[in-house]
Amino acid sequence: MKKAALTVSLLFWGIIYVLAQNQFPSQIWHKGTIFGTEGQTYSGLVKYDLDNNLVQLQTDRISTFTASNVTSFEILDETYGGIRKFYSLPYSLNGDYETPIFFEILTQGDDIALLCREYIATDSRNMGPYNSMMGMGMNPFWGPQTMVGYRLAFNYYFFKNNQIQRYSLKKKDLFNLLSGHEEEINLFMRKNRLEHDKRGDLLRITAYYNELNKN
Repeated sequence: MKKAALTVSLLFWGIIYVLAQNQFPSQIWHKGTIFGTEGQTYSGLVKYDLDNNLVQLQTDRISTFTASNVTSFEILDETYGGIRKFYSLPYSLNGDYETPIFFEILTQGDDIALLCREYIATDSRNMGPYNSMMGMGMNPFWGPQTMVGYRLAFNYYFFKNNQIQRYSLKKKDLFNLLSGHEEEINLFMRKNRLEHDKRGDLLRITAYYNELNKN
């Protein structure tokens, strides 16, 4: 009995350990370039920290830059694919005064741009009563257990009329922001089965809106 309990305990904590070791984009050095506010260009390995609005450059040493002395930076994200671009823009995160912070640019046009800021969120999942896992040799008397891991999450923003507006992930707010083409946007979303709160879908919807405004 003790041996079985120890085995399952080690398995359970082993799963959590593996989840905790996930390498998220902000934890990895990427090939990239940083552009300074005075026209400087720095190339090498780049790592970013959006929580503290810092970006680091690794060459023969490690240099740290803040959003105040960087206009933008870009990285080659080999894990998630493609070139990703980040810009330093003035914004008030906490409702006080504006300060330069980093935003990733997902798509932009003449009328509107879709921005985002990623973060690592806690992901707790109920594994259910172990008595439903008798076939796995688990103790039926332990009751429900929760497995804790982490996932990559995003806050989205729209840059329109020279202002940055945070997107609430509510469909009605999306149509308010993309005003003037509600019927076309709605049809486009239904035809392509796009959701109003998913990163890739939001990118396509915003790009389509900018195309409509060119006509």
